[in-house]
Amino acid sequence: MAFNPTPKQLTLIKSLVFFLALLPFVRMAWLVFQGVPVEPLEFLTRGTGDWTLYFLCITLAVTPLRRLSGWNWVIKLRRMLGLYAFFYALLHFVTFFWFDHFFDIAGMLKDVVRRPFITVGFIAFVLLIPLAVTSTNAMVKRLGGKRWLWLHRLIYVIAPLGILHFWWMKAGKNDFQEPIIFGAIVALLLAMRVYWSYVKKTGAARA
Repeated sequence: MAFNPTPKQLTLIKSLVFFLALLPFVRMAWLVFQGVPVEPLEFLTRGTGDWTLYFLCITLAVTPLRRLSGWNWVIKLRRMLGLYAFFYALLHFVTFFWFDHFFDIAGMLKDVVRRPFITVGFIAFVLLIPLAVTSTNAMVKRLGGKRWLWLHRLIYVIAPLGILHFWWMKAGKNDFQEPIIFGAIVALLLAMRVYWSYVKKTGAARA
């Protein structure tokens, strides 16, 4: 029998997920404040980038988890998880813009154009912005359900761009283990959606 939490239990689950998702940021901020990382810029850049990818994968995993487990309530966590993906992406961008370029817009844009892995990462971040802005119930009503769903399918573009950004960054060090793992996870999660969509269309055609 599928677990179906009461409204009170769901509120507790949401609160727990919220605080757990915030812990990586608290840990990074605390370690930097304490002067623990030898290279704080690299530590923050790597940490915020990694957690952006983690939350992109977790967000994409919500629908497969719901379909395979029957836990329909997990869909109510997806918006929060997606916003945390944007939160860590924003921190990743701020680290790059502030600590790496000291708010030099011209220098930042020059870096974006000159270095392909930064270009891809910047595009992925820009595409995340409309998803975060339209995450409220009011925006769903304003856009309409179908348009809102089509807009939020940008996540299927953003996640592969994030993996490509990570891959090119690691290419300079010839270290592909983590990008391959992330890429395999995202490919599997997207392939499941393609399969379910195919089955649905085939079933509709036969009916």
